[in-house]
Amino acid sequence: MSHIIHRSLRRTPPVAVSGEGIIIRDSKGNSYLDASGGAAVSSLGHGHPDVIDAMHAQIDRLAYAHTAFFTTDAAEELAARIAYDAPGDLDHVYLVSGGSEAMETALKLARQYMVECGQPQRRLFIARRQSYHGNTLGALALGGNAFRRKPYAPLLMDVARVAPCYEYRDRAAGQSVADYTAGLLAELETAIVAAGPENVIGFCAETVVGATGGAIPATPGYFKGVRALCDQYGILFIADEVMCGMGRTGTLYAVEQENVLPDLVALGKGLGAGYQPIGAVVARDAIVQRLRNGSGVFQHGHTYVGHPVAAAAALAVQRVIQRDCLLGAVTVRGAALRRMLRDAFGQHPHVGDIRGRGLLWALELVRDRDTKEPFAPALKLHEAVRAQAMACGLMVYPMGGTIDGERGDHILLAPPFIATEADLTEIVSRLQDALERALGSIGVAAHADACKRAA
Repeated sequence: MSHIIHRSLRRTPPVAVSGEGIIIRDSKGNSYLDASGGAAVSSLGHGHPDVIDAMHAQIDRLAYAHTAFFTTDAAEELAARIAYDAPGDLDHVYLVSGGSEAMETALKLARQYMVECGQPQRRLFIARRQSYHGNTLGALALGGNAFRRKPYAPLLMDVARVAPCYEYRDRAAGQSVADYTAGLLAELETAIVAAGPENVIGFCAETVVGATGGAIPATPGYFKGVRALCDQYGILFIADEVMCGMGRTGTLYAVEQENVLPDLVALGKGLGAGYQPIGAVVARDAIVQRLRNGSGVFQHGHTYVGHPVAAAAALAVQRVIQRDCLLGAVTVRGAALRRMLRDAFGQHPHVGDIRGRGLLWALELVRDRDTKEPFAPALKLHEAVRAQAMACGLMVYPMGGTIDGERGDHILLAPPFIATEADLTEIVSRLQDALERALGSIGVAAHADACKRAA
């Protein structure tokens, strides 16, 4: 019996023993194509020699130094690299141990900034329904996923909510994209006014929605409108790029494709590509200068912030991405994956939408394509997909509750940036088999050609 409190308390997952490239192997000799990068983490795949060498070199020099006493070359160089690569005057970096810590840090930095601006009454954040920003209490409060929040609701701060930018479900028949976008922005402005602009700290959104909604990009002009409203009412715009940042969508920062500049950006997952736990908050110059010229202290900290081995690993990851032109590879391979998914699932009776950007893609599963009716939550189709994919030697990231935290299923794909076109072809082929087997397991008839492949 395992002594670990696993995610499922009723089963112990396979024991991973090795990984190379896009493949992970377990203790029974089974191999799995990592088509989701774990949870959109492993952007360079597994066992990259440059990253491992950088980690060994740092461990040989210094494994740990507490930031109350020291900084380190590794942390300083990583921060300088992040600031250099970031758009605009996003010049200041706070290193943490993961995405939830990054979001928690961003909330506290935003609050302290407002206090030091002489506006201590500002205490509210605005976020979107069906968002996900992490599992610490502050980040969970900010997130809008009702299922994740429910057990902890009495512990969570109040957050104002607006609609997500979820065109597939929410844009009405006959409504133009421009009108749909304008309606979302009008709702955001109404929420700001209702809360009292003088009480609002900031608005937070995932630039491209990750696991909770399934690779949902914003409509054209949405984030420009968000930026304009934040400027108009003097509130901060916090971009959550924990999943979609660090090259996952084809640019280092997903928000670059929106042509807007956030005040704070939260990073995680792809920053260190899974080689060490690391995340970061990147802040605009004015925010940090206000604190520097005021109290002179950011009242926040964790034991492992700025960890030198994690920083060395993340710096190596970023250098490999630049050296090997992997942002271009993401764009090229992302276009190929989009084509393959549409060829394989574009007419599938139970795939309602295929969406994404770069190498972050999702299939939204439906019982009926015409009505967009989801499968009953009790069927737990996403769990069946996960199990059948693993049986096919494939790791994907299926989730339930796509629509409102309870209804809806989708499958997220986030393959490593190093995946070849042949790798993507094999991923899509195995996903076809896994989906049909999963549908069959819940009593939905499979396609004859997929049955032949599975046989």
